[in-house]
Amino acid sequence: MAQQTQISRVVPHFERFVENFPTVEALAAAPFRRVLGAWSGLGYNRRARFLHEAAQRIVAEGWPDSAAALQALPGVGPYTAAAVASIAFGEPIAAVDTNARRVLSRWEGVELSGTGLQAAADSELPASRAADWNQAIMDLGAGHCRPRPHCVDCPVDPWCKDPSVYAPPASQSTFAGSVRQARGAVLRKLLEEGVSPATVLTELGIEPNRLAAALESLRNDGLIKPSGEAWVIAD
Repeated sequence: MAQQTQISRVVPHFERFVENFPTVEALAAAPFRRVLGAWSGLGYNRRARFLHEAAQRIVAEGWPDSAAALQALPGVGPYTAAAVASIAFGEPIAAVDTNARRVLSRWEGVELSGTGLQAAADSELPASRAADWNQAIMDLGAGHCRPRPHCVDCPVDPWCKDPSVYAPPASQSTFAGSVRQARGAVLRKLLEEGVSPATVLTELGIEPNRLAAALESLRNDGLIKPSGEAWVIAD
């Protein structure tokens, strides 16, 4: 849930979600429509599909016990796998996210990315305290080493080479009037009932091209499917 979403928005959704699905078995057995309804409001709804599929795989095959095995689950990338494996399994692996990239780039005095970034993270990682280190780097990046760094009371200022180093991530397109906005509007409507594209257009006022793009995108993500002349939430 915290992928691409602020924690302040995540907390109430998380609490409601685990009330509805307190175990992985409960999540795996739930109809996807119910899972998507519980997820609604967080955005990036493909994550709900990945989470549901991951739960079903875990129930069928058992829990993964390494970062490599975690990455075999739908929707789990290198960062999430490393973070979970280091904290849950004690695996000595560095979890590299945007915050870690900014912190380590400033420590090294050069913008790091790709294999160079991972190598820098791995070289700093204390193997016996990987979980603590990963969480500390996340906190340092979120609290002190922000895009505009707060160096005055930063605990690692003495060995930071260049706090000015920072390559901002690509800015996201405007939400209003976007296909992303149309996707959300369509899903909210379909969670009420199956409707035809014409009905969605009439009731939501989405122009045809943007509606068509939203429907195609949602279908490609496995979130909706056609049912006769209507669209419904996929199974």
